[in-house]
Amino acid sequence: MVTADDVRRIAMTLPRTTEALVRDRVKYRIGRIVYLALSADETRMGFAYPKAERAALVAAEPDKFMMPRPSDERYNWVRVRLAAIDEAELTELVVEAWRMCVPKRVAAEHLG
Repeated sequence: MVTADDVRRIAMTLPRTTEALVRDRVKYRIGRIVYLALSADETRMGFAYPKAERAALVAAEPDKFMMPRPSDERYNWVRVRLAAIDEAELTELVVEAWRMCVPKRVAAEHLG
């Protein structure tokens, strides 16, 4: 099981990432774009994910993944239960969400 501390440790290593507290929720941004957000109780994490692929992701692993709240359905967004994933999967989700939002040149420089 991973925690909010694991999310922070991974996210803060990624270039251009900033952490903000918005309405008692921790969010990670690149500029004004939010690419990760923790639930208030820090048991779930929302993350950037292609809209076209999210229904398949949730259907494949409904014990892990959830659709975004109705107010967030217009965004490239999905949610995950942190208790259902390990550190390797968390790292992949965080890095891929970051990669969707950062300029391609920045991602290429950081990831090699």
